[in-house]
Amino acid sequence: MPKRYIFTSESVTEGHPDKICDQISDAILDELIKQDPHSHAGIETLVTTGLVVVAGEIRTKGYVDIAAVVRKTIREIGYDDHAIGFHWEDCGVMVAIDEQSPDIAQGVDAGRGKFKKQGAGDQGLMFGYATRETPELMPLPIMLAHKLTHRLAQLRKNKTMPYLRPDGKAEVAVEYLGGKPRRVDTVVIAASHGEHVHEQRVERDVINKVIKPICKRYLDGKTRFFVNATGRFVKCGPPSDAGLTGRKIIVDTYGGQGSHGGGAFSGKDPSKVDRSASYMARYVAKNIVAAGLADRCELQVAYVIGVAEPISILVDTFGTGTISEERIVSLVKKHFPLTPQGIITHLKLLRPIYRATAAYGHFGRSGFSWEQTDMAAKLRRAAGLKSQ
Repeated sequence: MPKRYIFTSESVTEGHPDKICDQISDAILDELIKQDPHSHAGIETLVTTGLVVVAGEIRTKGYVDIAAVVRKTIREIGYDDHAIGFHWEDCGVMVAIDEQSPDIAQGVDAGRGKFKKQGAGDQGLMFGYATRETPELMPLPIMLAHKLTHRLAQLRKNKTMPYLRPDGKAEVAVEYLGGKPRRVDTVVIAASHGEHVHEQRVERDVINKVIKPICKRYLDGKTRFFVNATGRFVKCGPPSDAGLTGRKIIVDTYGGQGSHGGGAFSGKDPSKVDRSASYMARYVAKNIVAAGLADRCELQVAYVIGVAEPISILVDTFGTGTISEERIVSLVKKHFPLTPQGIITHLKLLRPIYRATAAYGHFGRSGFSWEQTDMAAKLRRAAGLKSQ
């Protein structure tokens, strides 16, 4: 009998305190890369009531007015109501930026350090994942959760639900049968709102205007809805919870399906393999699935600081492969550049593209180079499989 189970993933809106921080860090990174594509940065942001703190290390030929970037980002997210207790125009901004360590610099600059190729910006392990269960080759629970939080933001900004505030979360529990998604068991929405809005109106609008349009294909008479389960969500954003860069790494990736190496993405330039190798691992896994070499694929790569080539490459197809995993690893090594410089060049990562990644997931959305399946046909031919 096929195994039945429920898997749950969550997403958060762009106005969630942690996501504010991710967007600020990546907006600063984009401004640096616009002026100097070879900028190196590790930027951390903290937000709390009326205050933003930006810290970290930067090496660049450019100059960024960090306070101005912070305020612009907060305004675009939607914190423009003084009643919330966090406002783009009058929040305090503290900046504590230092230079990148010269010990790290000599490892990531080509021609310096022990090894002459551009080395990884840190040691660590990174994962990429793809599955055939959605058109985006992503797990269904995280894709639905992202679409729900994105719709909350859309309906707030276009005034369909004008009482909404920027902070919010979505959680989606999907029932699987035999490894395939069958139905949505539970949807949880936390939607911050103005002081004088009746909670029943919020619940009704969220169910009818947010949940049903996004999840309708998977809903049935047994699906449960929880909207603002405490009964109230007025105090929100940084005054409610302090936020930090890099604290939503599961939201950023696959919603808990697959593995995670622990490294966050936002605020890091692509010399840092926490980010760039994770993007490449997703690209490789997605092309493996798109090529028909597997229905599910997880790729692990691991690096040493200052060394170009990964120390290990592992492929797991969870028993769905059409060729052996050892053969797939050989194809990956032959057809994909996995050095930091190779990744940066192949995925065109020295561009100001990072603010756009910092909310609603780094994977499963169009417009990013690592989401292309342009290597699928080549992999299929190399594996000796017939054209799809």
